[in-house]
Amino acid sequence: MRLSKNQISNVLWILAIVLIVFTPVGFHLKVFIGKFFAASAVIVEADEQKILEDYDWKLVSLNGNQMDFQSSKGEVLLVNFWATWCPPCVAELPSLEKLYADYGDKVKFVLVTNEQPEKVSHFVQKKSYTVPIYFERSSTPDMFFSKSIPATYIISKSGKIVVDEKGAANWNSKSTRNLLDKLLQE
Repeated sequence: MRLSKNQISNVLWILAIVLIVFTPVGFHLKVFIGKFFAASAVIVEADEQKILEDYDWKLVSLNGNQMDFQSSKGEVLLVNFWATWCPPCVAELPSLEKLYADYGDKVKFVLVTNEQPEKVSHFVQKKSYTVPIYFERSSTPDMFFSKSIPATYIISKSGKIVVDEKGAANWNSKSTRNLLDKLLQE
């Protein structure tokens, strides 16, 4: 039995789709593509910004240190929900890491995942990330509820949610840096 060029082409397309959907090759391809399509985060219009009232949230760091989110009240915060299995999350992490390298001493970064600490630790070590990673020990404040990840929020010193971004974004953009500089001066 001899296959026609059309049949060979169809088999190759099916094979490519199977590789992308069902193998690690697809995950890495999605991450690679996600880095190119991540735009800058959009600032919430001033009249639509909500105030975070509930800071009652207990977290524990990857190193095992307890954190009471209440202690972050009055600081500029960047809160990000992510997972190692999520291609858009993995795609935006390098930009968060670069932003953290420059703003980590001025802005409180809180990257939250609900995965197993061992898996996250291995992932973070492999990628040499230094951005703080946390696990929840109590319920997430309602204002941070999202049905999708990544979900990222930037909160002003006064508690206004200035950025409410769902999906991957380029966090190391000039517009994000300008926003953080402005929020830090308030």
